[in-house]
Amino acid sequence: MNELAEVGTDAGRQDNVARILDSAERLFRHFGYSKTNVADIARDLGMSPANVYRFFNSKTEIHQAICGRMLATCYRQAYDIRHLPVSASERLRRYVHMQYRWTMDTMIDEEKVHEMVIVAIERDWHVIEKHIDRVHDLIAEIIREGIGAGEFREQDPVIAARCFGAMTVNLCHPQMVAQRLAKQNRAEPDDLIEYAIRALN
Repeated sequence: MNELAEVGTDAGRQDNVARILDSAERLFRHFGYSKTNVADIARDLGMSPANVYRFFNSKTEIHQAICGRMLATCYRQAYDIRHLPVSASERLRRYVHMQYRWTMDTMIDEEKVHEMVIVAIERDWHVIEKHIDRVHDLIAEIIREGIGAGEFREQDPVIAARCFGAMTVNLCHPQMVAQRLAKQNRAEPDDLIEYAIRALN
């Protein structure tokens, strides 16, 4: 069998972990999370399950790492938007639009990925809570700068960021996005975003 490379360095370990995650994500996307096990991942990599367990204790741990990697990609996009040289309102607008498109493209259009995300949400994993906290921090920074520029009224940026996130959650929570698409009596994304931004003025 093709076993993983020796884990003599951090770089070597990271390369092996990336290979396992790439294989697992590919199989999860193709067959579904519930129909894929560690033995399938090992077979795909041409190795023994025991070798996979050198890096991850369980399929759940692999799933958590994939979820964290997906959310890290989303966070990088949010971070870039936070640092754009445009008004605070425009950055918030672009952030929610980005989040909505990302949720649609990554989690809704691909049914098997949607299954992975729902499992993660239902299990209330720390990687999701950490992502929410980091995004709220970015939003708070944008709002704080908007207050400083006289664009928004005086208020607590941290509380405002959490409220802004709650007002727009149905544009980024995969289950809520899926429900919104199936209903005719839901607010349009642009209308909801503008309403949330006006609440800061």
